[in-house]
Order: sequence, then structure tokens, then C-alpha cells
Amino acid sequence: MNDKITNTLLLLLLSSAFLTAQEDIFSKKYIQNAMKAAFEWQQDHPKHALNDWTNGAYYTGVTEAWKTTKDKDYRQAILEMGRELDWQPGKRWYHADDIIISYSFIELYKKKPKWVDLGPTKRDLDKAILYGDAHNWNRPQIENMIWWWCDALFMGPPVFVNYGVMTDNDIYLKAVDKWYKECYDQLYDQEAHLWTRDNSYLANTGKREENGEKIFWSRGNGWVFAGLALVLEHMPADYPNRPFYEQIFKEMAAKLKDIQPEEGDWRSSLLYPEGHEHGESSGTGFYTFGMAYGVRKGLLSRSEYLPVVKKAWAALVENQQPDGMIGFVQPIGAAPSLQVNKDLWERYGTGAFLAAGSAVMKLMN
Repeated sequence: MNDKITNTLLLLLLSSAFLTAQEDIFSKKYIQNAMKAAFEWQQDHPKHALNDWTNGAYYTGVTEAWKTTKDKDYRQAILEMGRELDWQPGKRWYHADDIIISYSFIELYKKKPKWVDLGPTKRDLDKAILYGDAHNWNRPQIENMIWWWCDALFMGPPVFVNYGVMTDNDIYLKAVDKWYKECYDQLYDQEAHLWTRDNSYLANTGKREENGEKIFWSRGNGWVFAGLALVLEHMPADYPNRPFYEQIFKEMAAKLKDIQPEEGDWRSSLLYPEGHEHGESSGTGFYTFGMAYGVRKGLLSRSEYLPVVKKAWAALVENQQPDGMIGFVQPIGAAPSLQVNKDLWERYGTGAFLAAGSAVMKLMN
């Protein structure tokens, strides 16, 4: 056999091995192991109050992992967290950040109602509905607007919709319709099909990226996109306002597909990728979760969006460190102001990874 043929065969074998390795990351076994490693690392590294919004996002991912894999370790983590909190959401009934932890309570209650006390959750949802519009928010630029920052659309709507559908009471869904539309009218950019974080980042404030583009924060938009997927998962198919949420979901998906970097993970600033050396895991994780959900449910074209999902999941796998930690997570903030690296982590980044893995596993297996 001459050298040319030998080299050609070697290249084919290497290519085959590479493709096999690439395909392995979409197998059920690989995804389950990657998720479990991330979960176990995170359980060994607690941070923040258990009902803090960071943990609300984390335990939402844990909940999705439990529902998908049926692994009782995830369920036990939710149960222990709820018992330690005595099933109490955060203290600020009027603030969406303090209610997201109840998403995990509700999902556990559906399977094990005797284990969970949803009384505190109902109390705070009802107080928000009764008094939220009249509360003094001390936000003069958006007076009395209960969900005045885009991240709130992950923190609040999935809980209200989930609880409303479970209790067959559409007062909770109607509250979401009102408050979501208020936020939409203020913060959704009809041209870019992305959300500004809050009114201080609107175009008329003069704030721009160094390349002249508007500032659209990846994690904030990731929160919105994942929140939409959770809302649509629980909202009845015949709910009158469902088309409103589906339309936003599809518009965002199309934009995110168009601007996805070649490496697969979106940069902290969506329209200024050249200003950030590496992709960011928490926004990417929640985009992956949302798109995988959309493809599986027929909201997004499989031929168009499956490649997006696969590239994004491959990037997330690359961002996972050998000990299971999910790196390249932007720290707590409200803008795409920091570079990320492999040593930066936050609990919401792990939650996004668990949610993404759950959705990819259901889509691919």
C-alpha cells in the first residue's frame, strides 16, 4: 500500500473517530453523565440564600433534570431545599426574583402533593395580583410597573402560569398577560427582536456598544427566552393570548439563530461579539433549552434549528470543566460588561446547563 493511500485511510479513520466523538455528546448516556457531574459539583458548592433568584434559576434547572431523567437525586435536592426554606419564597412578594423558587415547589407538588406546602406561594402570588400595580416601586422611569427589567420574564411568568393552570384559575394567567405586555411595550425592540435589560439601556439614552450597536445583554435575553419556553410548556393550547407569546418566541429564535457565533455559544453582548473573547454559558444554556424545546414541540423548524441546538450544546460541553463545574459564566450584573473565563461560575449557570441538557436529551433521544 503506497503512502498516499495509507495517509488517506488514516485521515478517514481520524475523521470517523472525530465524528463519533462529536455524536457521543448527544447520546442519552453522555448528557445524563454531564448533567449529573454539573449537579454534584454545584451541590458541593453552595452560594447565596436558598430562595435567592440565583438559586431559583438553579433549581429550575434541577427540576427540569429530574422531570427528564427521573433521577431521584434531583428530586431529593428539591425536597431538601424546600424543607429548609419551610416552602417560603423570598420576602419581596412584589418582586419576581423572589418567586421563581416556587416553580420547583409547584413541579414537586404535582408529583408529591403531601410533601409540599404551596400556601406561602399562593399567598405571595395573590398579594402581587391584589397590590402589585399600586406598590411604590421607586422606579420613576417606569412608575408602578411590576416587571420593569427583562429578567423578570423568567422569574415571574412561569410560576404564575404553572400555578394558574394547576389550580384551573385563569386570574394568574391574566395577571401575566397584563404585566408581560407592559414590559414588552417598554423593553422589546421591534427591529432587533431582542430585549433591552431595562429602560436605562434604551436606544434613546445614548448608550451603545463600541461598534455602535444597541446593547442587548445575552443573559437577560436568555432569561426571557427560557421563560417563554416554560410559559408555553404549561399554557393551554387554546388560551386566547398564547399566540402573543409564541410570536415573540419565534422572533427571538430567528434572531438568535442569525447571530449565533461559529463556536456555538453566544457572547455576553449579543450584537458586539467581537468585544468578548469567549462565549457565555448561562445565556447560551437557556437559549439551548428554549430552542430544543421549540424544535421538539414543532414551534421551530427542525431542519433550521437543530444545527443551532447542536452547536450550542457542543459549546456548553466544552465550557464544562473536568470536575463538572460549568465555567465561562458571567458574574451577577445587569449588563454585558465583563469578560468570562473557565474559572467563573454561578449557580444560575449550572441551572441553565441542566435545563439545556434536559431539553437536548428529550429532543435527541
